Amino acid sequence: MDKKNALRAGALAAGTTLMMLLMSSPALALTRDDGDDPGTGLSVIETLGLYVILPVVLFLVIAGLVMMLDKSRAKKDTTSSNINVKSGAGSKA
Repeated sequence: MDKKNALRAGALAAGTTLMMLLMSSPALALTRDDGDDPGTGLSVIETLGLYVILPVVLFLVIAGLVMMLDKSRAKKDTTSSNINVKSGAGSKA
């Protein structure tokens, strides 16, 4: 029974993938819409800068600001830092 369900699931996944690929064919991009006015394309350097370098730089800036403005390290826990666990008094039997 498990093989039958696995075969069904595989056939469904393959069929869905095939239909998605056929429906989103790049040939549909060749037809222009009314009022379509595309600009010039991006160069490789512009594309890498826009989609790779800029997000990494923004992440580093935000992470740096969060670390610099973090106040939790400056605070001391006054309740647990004052406790002395070693007893100074000796017991005599």
